[in-house]
Amino acid sequence: MAATPRMTELRDLDDLASLVHRSDHLYIRWSRGPGPDLERTSSTDTLTGVELPGLSANTLDIEPWWAGRSVRLWVARRLYDYCHLRHERGPQVRPWVLRGREIGRGPDNEPLVTDVRPLAWVGSRVIAEAQAEVARQRGPWGPMRRPPEHDAPDEHDARGGRGARRGQGGHGARGGHGASAPPGGPSAPRRGR
Repeated sequence: MAATPRMTELRDLDDLASLVHRSDHLYIRWSRGPGPDLERTSSTDTLTGVELPGLSANTLDIEPWWAGRSVRLWVARRLYDYCHLRHERGPQVRPWVLRGREIGRGPDNEPLVTDVRPLAWVGSRVIAEAQAEVARQRGPWGPMRRPPEHDAPDEHDARGGRGARRGQGGHGARGGHGASAPPGGPSAPRRGR
């Protein structure tokens, strides 16, 4: 097992927002850390076992359509969408920020990155503040993997379609996480990462 590079820890949501505001090509990844990840610099699709050409991650870069809105809310949502992974993958799994180069998309439409440069761990207070920021918003929302009680049955459930798959698994690549939601939104099929 490779040693994890020494990184600073972001202590609050404003630290993360400030980093994103002043930098590009940033991603968040939920895993055991850059030490183990950089041994192979690839993720594996859990469903098929296919090795992917980069690490799966979730982009932190602000989209042009978000211009003029809160960077703090942007990063809160990007972090919050996958906070379930810390519970599903065990206590050693935590988020960290990296700079990298996107080389493709994984099976869940998540960015796959190479040329990874670890920047900082995301502290537990940042996660708590992200959850509180999302909770203050008007619309109902939750992490990408929602408990079954959040799923409303629909006509596809009986056939194993979209409603039957919601809330099952986190993402398609093993060894961590970081994917963004597929274009179909949170009800699109997911596979465990």
